[in-house]
Amino acid sequence: MNDLGRLEDLPEAYRHDLRAKNLVPLWPSLRGVLPPHIPTRQTAATHWAYQDIKPLLLQAGALTPIEKAERRVLVLANPGHTLEKMQASAAMYLGMQLLLPGEWAPSHRHTPNAVRMVVEGEGAYTTVQGVHCPMVRGDLILTPTGLWHEHGHDGTEPVIWLDVLDLPLIYYTETSYHINGDKQDVSSAQSGTDYAVGSVVPMHVFEATAADNAHRDSPLASYPILRYPWVVARDTLLALAQSAPDQKVLQVVYTNPQTGGDAQNILGFYALMVRPGETAQLPVCSPARVLHQIEGETEVVIADQTFAMEAADTCCAPGYTPVAIRNTSTTTPAFLFMADEAPLHRKLGVYERRA
Repeated sequence: MNDLGRLEDLPEAYRHDLRAKNLVPLWPSLRGVLPPHIPTRQTAATHWAYQDIKPLLLQAGALTPIEKAERRVLVLANPGHTLEKMQASAAMYLGMQLLLPGEWAPSHRHTPNAVRMVVEGEGAYTTVQGVHCPMVRGDLILTPTGLWHEHGHDGTEPVIWLDVLDLPLIYYTETSYHINGDKQDVSSAQSGTDYAVGSVVPMHVFEATAADNAHRDSPLASYPILRYPWVVARDTLLALAQSAPDQKVLQVVYTNPQTGGDAQNILGFYALMVRPGETAQLPVCSPARVLHQIEGETEVVIADQTFAMEAADTCCAPGYTPVAIRNTSTTTPAFLFMADEAPLHRKLGVYERRA
């Protein structure tokens, strides 16, 4: 196809008349918004080392009391989107949050969905709509849209967790806001094991059943599991590795056992295991991905960039990009948490898996 006309090719008087009437010619920008074959992506492959984040986060704890911060967070910002936008990808926000012993992050609710992946420390908890959720390393805790939630700490050491929100999407649609509330009364507790391993499902099983569940009404306000203990996901991955010795990508997906679908409705959450000395080649898909190292050490190769991932490190990969995870240990497995935009892409009808 021939090159399209440029804006500069149009007479200045014509361009002035268009601007005065809030009109824009499409053809000079058409290839920018509809490029051939692969989308334009601002998300850049980015690595955040926990050894860099932790001392700055602890320093923030000394500099800013929780009463002035409400949520003491360092945002993991993707430079491809500019640091000012505070987003990791088109639809994902990441933040490392610190809670010190005796502190309480007050109750509020907001329109963005959020999850907490516990990174370090003991003694903290999250209360979601009256449900008490202890925070243990590797646990995934949901704070879905519109539900009251607060964080408290009865332990003796700092607790740090990774926040993952669909904030960029909700902000873009001009629907982002919060409401402050009072301290919650704990009405119940969830062990996260009520559904046993039904809350974390091998990825190939999930993909095979997702189409069958697509036609069902999904009760988005119903979350039978708010806390997904790491021990359940880890044991499931180890059992999967034993039962499927030839399977290279060992991956489970966090699901809503009531619907059989994703744990939340916009972002997808997964746990992965890479056997000692092996490499897991993830399929090339349309959504951006975030990888967080729970146990072990890996090298994550995103297109032509390689990131050395130690425990609690985080990295981000743009969509439509090959991702490989190599376990650098020859004796111990490596475990990672992953978040992506797959549920959103499926709802929009733009989800692609190219390899």
